[in-house]
Amino acid sequence: MPYYLFSIRSFGRIEKRGEHSGFREASAAAKLMRQGPLADGEQIKVMFAEDEDQAIELLCQPRQAGPAGDD
Repeated sequence: MPYYLFSIRSFGRIEKRGEHSGFREASAAAKLMRQGPLADGEQIKVMFAEDEDQAIELLCQPRQAGPAGDD
């Protein structure tokens, strides 16, 4: 499964910025993009998924907060 790079901007606009077969390459590319000029509130995300549609679906799902404290 490939690693997808996405740019997420305000109002939930998602744009595919790349695709890599390995995590190291995807992570390095994301770090380079994050160093460059980004729009206000823009985020660069790496997603591991079977295809681009699944990656976008995973990006749109709300994340649950992890356990807090000594629970």
